Amino acid sequence: MTLADGKALRVAFGETVAELGSADPRIVVLDGDLGSSTRADIFENAHPDRFFQMGIAEQNLLGAAAGMATVGFIPFVSTFACFAVARALDSVRVLIAQPRLNVKVVGGYAGLLAGMTGKTHLIFDDMAIMRAMANMVVIAPADEIEARHAIRAAAAYQGPVYLRLTRQASPVLFDDSYRFELGRAVVVRPGRDVTVFGTGTQTVRAYQAAELLAAEGIDVHLVHLPTVKPLDEDAVVAAAQATGLVLTTEEHTIIGGLGGAVAETLGERFPVPLRRHGLADTFGESGPDAALLEKYGISVTKTAEAIRAFVRARRT
Repeated sequence: MTLADGKALRVAFGETVAELGSADPRIVVLDGDLGSSTRADIFENAHPDRFFQMGIAEQNLLGAAAGMATVGFIPFVSTFACFAVARALDSVRVLIAQPRLNVKVVGGYAGLLAGMTGKTHLIFDDMAIMRAMANMVVIAPADEIEARHAIRAAAAYQGPVYLRLTRQASPVLFDDSYRFELGRAVVVRPGRDVTVFGTGTQTVRAYQAAELLAAEGIDVHLVHLPTVKPLDEDAVVAAAQATGLVLTTEEHTIIGGLGGAVAETLGERFPVPLRRHGLADTFGESGPDAALLEKYGISVTKTAEAIRAFVRARRT
């Protein structure tokens, strides 16, 4: 099945947080001089009195958001994921996560496809870092439909949230009937041969890969995990039991991200053969999207190859 084109998740963010701001005067957005890129400027245009341009000073950006949260505001911090997670990590840890303040950290341009901004602006270990941090919720939506639901859920949740958003538009995987629930897995495609867990926009590529493999007689049981923390452990175990074979796929390093979370869960509760598919222990580089997806092994065809090789190896 061909998936329809969707808006970029960053556009869904800007539009949704602006809508939330119209209904709730506690919603504020703090920007790190990247509003036209992250599309925080949509909120700025709608609510200029609640938009705060903090400049290229990420630690101060997170600190100001923490202060606003203490007096009842619901701050959405908007900057690139590499800056929010890596440059301002101490502020996130000490000022937001430890006191469990109600701050939503929106990491834009996450993953591999960051618009040729250069290797310094790429981050592949952000989910691993934030998942390991106590009190932090980690969400990675697959498409614009889910992103809108996830942003609303993040706003309603009382506590710190890391929302991982990609730059590029993603095909639409879900329809208007979809309902996001924090901490809930979603079976995208039932199958019998191998269970594939995906998160973020990589789940869309995994779905497209599964459709290719279906023509070869490989039936993929695809499960989307938009909430990497808290993980839907019961659903992970049930999906592993359904096929007895598990592959995880993500636009993130295979160290400590979705693959690590699933492996930890199954290692304790239901050990099965498992393969982690994603970015290797590496830094990235700039280039066209299609070329990068191929080189780093997470394109639709490369994902299909990884699943195919894993299933065939286990069969023999």
